[in-house]
Parts: sequence; C-alpha cells; structure tokens
Amino acid sequence: MHRRQRRRRIAGLFTMFSSFIFSSTVLNFLGCQLADLKDALFLFLLLVDLSKAGILAQLALCGASQSEVTKNIAHGMEVLGPALTLDTLVETLVIGVGTLSGVQRLELLSGFAVLSALVNYIVFMTFYPACLSLILELTHNGGDNRGQRNGRENLIRALVMQEDSKPNPVAQRVKLIMSSGLFVVHVLSRFPTPDKESDAAEQIIAAQTHEHLAALNKTDTVVISELIMHWLSFSLEQIFTYILIITLSLKFILFDRYQLIQSVAHEQAAQAATRRESTHQNQAAPSAPIVAPSPPVTFSLSEAVTVCEEKATQSELSLIGKGWHGRRPRRHTLVEQSGTVELIGDGAADDYLLGSEEEEEEEIEEAEPRPLAECVQVLEADGHGKHLTDAELELIVRERAALCPLYKIESVIGDAERGVRLRRNIVLRNAGLSPGLLKDLPFQNYDYTKVMNTCCENVIGYVPIPVGYAGPLLLDGKRYFVPMATTEGALVASTNRGCKALSVRGVTSFCEDVGMTRAPCVRFPNVLRAAQAKRWMEAEDNFKRIKHAFDSTSRYARLRDLHVAIDGPVLYVRFRASTGDAMGMNMLSKGTERALRELQAAFPDMAVVSLSGNVCSDKKPAVINWIMGRGKRVVCETVIPAASLASILKTNARTLVQCNKLKNWTGSAVAGSIGGNNAHAANMVTAVFIACGQDPAQNVTSSNCSTNMELCGETGEDLYITCSMPSLEVGTLGGGTGLPGQSACLNMLGVRGAHPTQPAENAKQLARIICAIVMAGELSLMSALVTNDLVKSHMRHNRSSVAINPNVQPLASSVKEGESSRPTTS
Repeated sequence: MHRRQRRRRIAGLFTMFSSFIFSSTVLNFLGCQLADLKDALFLFLLLVDLSKAGILAQLALCGASQSEVTKNIAHGMEVLGPALTLDTLVETLVIGVGTLSGVQRLELLSGFAVLSALVNYIVFMTFYPACLSLILELTHNGGDNRGQRNGRENLIRALVMQEDSKPNPVAQRVKLIMSSGLFVVHVLSRFPTPDKESDAAEQIIAAQTHEHLAALNKTDTVVISELIMHWLSFSLEQIFTYILIITLSLKFILFDRYQLIQSVAHEQAAQAATRRESTHQNQAAPSAPIVAPSPPVTFSLSEAVTVCEEKATQSELSLIGKGWHGRRPRRHTLVEQSGTVELIGDGAADDYLLGSEEEEEEEIEEAEPRPLAECVQVLEADGHGKHLTDAELELIVRERAALCPLYKIESVIGDAERGVRLRRNIVLRNAGLSPGLLKDLPFQNYDYTKVMNTCCENVIGYVPIPVGYAGPLLLDGKRYFVPMATTEGALVASTNRGCKALSVRGVTSFCEDVGMTRAPCVRFPNVLRAAQAKRWMEAEDNFKRIKHAFDSTSRYARLRDLHVAIDGPVLYVRFRASTGDAMGMNMLSKGTERALRELQAAFPDMAVVSLSGNVCSDKKPAVINWIMGRGKRVVCETVIPAASLASILKTNARTLVQCNKLKNWTGSAVAGSIGGNNAHAANMVTAVFIACGQDPAQNVTSSNCSTNMELCGETGEDLYITCSMPSLEVGTLGGGTGLPGQSACLNMLGVRGAHPTQPAENAKQLARIICAIVMAGELSLMSALVTNDLVKSHMRHNRSSVAINPNVQPLASSVKEGESSRPTTS
C-alpha cells in the first residue's frame, strides 16, 4: 500500500473515530438535542489538529517490524505529548471564557469548543496510539517492508525539527502564566464570594433589564422597532453559524485543497521516478545488490516530500545518519516550481521543511563493514567499488591484496581521487602515524588521469610549488615571459634583473638537435668475439639492418649512429637517435631493445648485461655528454652596453670579465668540475624544468654550461657574453608535460606539444629559452658577486627577518622589480 495513502487513511480514521466519540459525548452525557450537534461538529472540525496525528502515523509506518512500530509510536508520543498537553490547556481556558459571557448561545458554543479540544486530546493520548498499533499489526506484511526504505534517521530528525519549531521557552512561560491567570478568572467567576451589597445591586440591575426587555416586547411598540429587534434576535445565531461555515471553507480552499493538489503532483512524480528506477534496475546485473525505489515521505500537511533510497532498521537508532550497509544514502528532493514537480538528483541534501524552508545537511558516518566475502562479491559483480564503503575497500586491500592491490586501487574502484584518499589512510595506518599527519598535503581537485601510468605511482597527493616568471626576455626578436618554479628566494628576482639587461639588445641563439642516447652493455665469450661484433656493427650494411629494426618501433625515433666502446669482452654500444619533440628516453629504450635482438640474431653467443651501461650517460656527470652532446646543443650570445651595465647591474664589463675568468674557469678547473664552467646554471635549468614538466633529475646533464665573458665595443667597455649548453635534455610532449599546470606553462612559452610541421622544433625552441634564461641568471649573479650584493639580497628575499630575530620589524616594502639580485652560488 502506498505510504501516503495509508497515512491519509489513518488520519481520516482518526477524525471519524474522534467525531464519533465527540458526538456520543454530546448526545448522551450532556443531554443535548440532535439539532445542537451540527454546531458542535462545526467547532470540532475547526479545532481538531491532524498534523500531529499525521506525524505519529508516519513514524509508525517507518517501522519494519511490529516491535519497531511500537517503539516508534512510543517515541512519537514522548516528543509530541508535552506540546499537545500545554496547547490543549491554553486552548481550553481561552475558549472557556466564552462560557462566562452570560449569552446563552455563546456559552453553548464555547462549551462545545472546549469539549472538542478535550476530546481531541483524550483520543490522541489514549485511543489513537493503540488503534494505530493494532491497524499496522493487522496490515503488516513482508511486502510493506520494501516500501519502508526511507531511513528511520530521517523521521527522527523530522521529529527533532518539529520539536525545534515549537515556541521558544519564553512563549512557553507566557502560556503558563496566561493559563494560571485564566484559571483564576474561571474560579472566581464560577464560585463567587457572597456579598450582600453586590447581590442587591445585581437584583436591581436584573429588574431593570427585565423591565427594559418587557418594554421592548410590548405589542404597542413601533413596527420598525419590532422588525429591527426581530432581525437582530434572528440573525445572531445565523451570523455565528455563517462565520463557522466561511472559516471551514477558507481552511479547505487555502490549505487542504492546496495540499491535496500538491500531494497528487508529488505522487505522480514519485510514480514516474519509481518506473524509471525499476527500468534501470531491470537492466542492471542480476548479482548486483538491488534496492527497490521508495515513494516519497511526508511528515505533515505542509512539508516537502523527500525520497531516500536507503533502508534503516531498529538497530540503527544509535547510528542516526548512517545509510544502509554504511553507505552514504543518495537523496532526492521533490520541489514544486512553476506548476511542475522537479526531482533533484543524487547527492542533493535532504530538505526538511517543518514550518520553514531551511536546508540542512548532515554528515553521514559509516557503519561497520560487511563481511569480507560479501564485499568481494559486490566488487567482483560491479567491477568497481562504488557500492562499497571506504572501510570495506580497506578490508579487501588488507585481506585480498591480489584482488585489489594497494598500488592500483584507483584502477580497481574506478575513482582516482577516492583511491588516493584510501591509500593515504592505509599508509598512515600501516606506518602507525597520526591520521591527520598529511592534512597539509593536498590530494583533491586534481586530474589524476594525467598521472596514472604516466608520471607517478602510489600517489598520495601533490605538492604545490610557487611559480614565478622572469621577463620579458628578448630572444631572437621575440619576447618571452619565462615561468620558473622554485622555493629559493631571490632566484626569480635575480633572473628577472638579468632579463632586463639582456633585452637591451636582445639575445641571439643557435640550437642543434644532437639526439638522445642509450648505451647498453653486452658481453661476449672472449675479446676476439667482441671485436668481431664491433666491426660487424660499424659496417654500413649491418648498420642499416640495425637501423631498420630500431626505427620500426616508433614513428618519430630515427637512429643516427652507433658509437661502440670495447673493454675486454664487453661492448658498450651508444645508440644516438632523434626523437622529435619528445625528450625520448622511452623511445631510445624501446628501439635499443629491438636492435639488440637483431644483433643477437647475428651473434647468438652475445649476452645482454644491461640495457643501460652508463655510457649514455643519463643523470650523471660525464665528459662524453660534454664533448659529444646529448639532447639539444644550444649557444646564446648578446652584447650589453656599458651604460646598461652601470644602470641595471651597478658594475662594469672589465670587473665581470675578470670575475668570470677566475671563478668560472680557474676555480672550476681547480675543483675538477665536469661541465661546471658557470656560476649557477642548474638553478635556472631546474626551475624551468619543474614548471614545464621536464625530468628534474636530468638537470645533472642539462646543467652542463660554459659561460664566457669578453670586453667589446669601440671603447672596450661593453660586455660580450655567451652561454654554451651541449646537453639540454628537454621535450614538449610526453611525461610531465601533459599535467595541467605544466601544460599551462608550456603554453605560456608557445611550445606545448608537437610542432605541426617541423618535428623537434618546439623542443629546440624550449632549449633556446632555457639557455637564454640561464644567461640572464649568470649575468645577474656575477654582478651581485662583484658588488657584494649577494648576502644582502638573500637576507632580504631568502630569509625571514622575523624568524631570525623577533625584535626586527619586517621591511615595509619589497625591492622594486628588477632591482634585486642573486641566488646562492653553486
């Protein structure tokens, strides 16, 4: 039976039963005539309160068993009883004042009204709960339980809100004070104290009144007076009756009729939603847990209709707000707008409008997880974890790691962000760490589809890094604003100052695509066999055979040459290939592996020791990269006028040239540095690498840089500066370049992705920009060193004066853009 129909029938039954009791009371105990009953029933229907009866019926209907019904009714009486008692007392005393008016008709109607309120209260407090329980027990069956999936927690909250909607304590006190005063008035009026003088006065007044009425009723009175008095005497009862009829009509038109229309609209929308849900469930897998749709639930004649798809049992009373099986219940709300009924979808908060239209959201706590076998069955049936709670998924990861490994939990449950959250919790629990330890490590609102199987594994979040810009940098006639991600204060400001000096005349660049390298280590039985293999690979025809195998693995990777080094029976074969706009390490690895199979076909006794033999050389300082290059080889140059050196860098060319010779060349030679003839190229390289999605570990090779400074110009006071970087390993597609933030930085430079017409051109342009920005940083740091500004600038930009010395006040303003200098020297 539809829940709403049952609720209305129970409320109607209550009305009929109460009317019968009231009519019997009026006719039998008061000895009234049947004609008087019509006035009494008018007042009863006007004063009877069906809202609390409806709430109690709704709460009883929520019970899934007879024991739940009984407990729900008891709880409802506990909540509604005190309020109804006080309201009935006040209503009885206020209406009872009419019985003291002295007007017989008014006294009779007031008495009927008082009796109506008392009968309504007595029936509600005694007969109605018992009848309600009996009716539900007789009509209770298993089929009804499926329609009772609206959680008990919703009804409990509804009753709580009903309690909250009652008058505040001040109004309660006013009612009590008013009731006390009215009670005193009734006592003094019904049991007056004897007073002779007052009795005499009353007798005189009564006599005069009697004489006045007799005079009015004389037969010799003027006809007009008789008609007026007859009209007044006749219409007093009729006017009061008409008032009652109009009041009842307005009540139906303005309230009951509107609620009836609203109820019909809600029922139609609920039936449509039920049909859609049934169709969807019929199409679902048979083994998946199926939950029947639930009709809307109402709490009173003026409430909104809410639909909750979860079923709660009596055992959940202590866990108010917990959904079925601990899941967060999906809620729907039916809202009437512009004459239509609209269903608000999954995830919307429940709207409980008991006397108000305020929305309320409640945090849903999870119940105890289901047994492991049931959780595994749900996961295997669904193919995802949407119907499992976090606790249940953690149970599966802990007990059935083969089914849902922790490292690939995102793929198993089909929700990357939820998988990251679960992994964080599991890792912290396994490590015995506090659950809030990672609260400052964000993990939400991130596109993990760009991360999984591409950039990172076992993800637990992401680390935000500040990104600044240096520029404008005038390079090859075009201006660039270069993004730099760093946590070193003064680095961006210093590089920005260098860009200002370089842009006076602009930077000219040259870039060569040297190619990416991979050098496997292979072993032969003896030196003679290794030498034969070396000569075989150096032959042109055999090289073409190897190249064909290598090139077949990629559309862009093209083998250029082989450099073979021999050490005893071991060969180090350095494959060098172009890789388009990608950095290309994966391409080289794949192509090299295929080429080795071709080589092994010619030399079956060859054993592959390692795909990388460190002659590549990747992410390690190596002279071979300095000499032969790797990735992109870039050279930048510019001339800075003496006036710009003095105004921007506060120094001169001669001082800079001398410092560069003694620091970058002589000092690096004394230290035995490889590729380190520079001041701090790694600073700018790494900052741009992080911002643009490059591999930060490759800054070891990519930071190989030679910085040269010379005097030039007619007077020999201008500065000619160059930066040569033979092994910049960069790419504009693949790896971290696909992440949202890094893609934005590449877009800022206009080099994101593959070049549409010239492969490798975007990667070469990125290499040019990096080399030019390195030159800007080199120039600014060298200037800061010769002017002794290094320490001062770092104390200003890279240190917290408040943290170092609490007595020092922070600077009122920062240094103007382009005026600061100098990151830490390398």
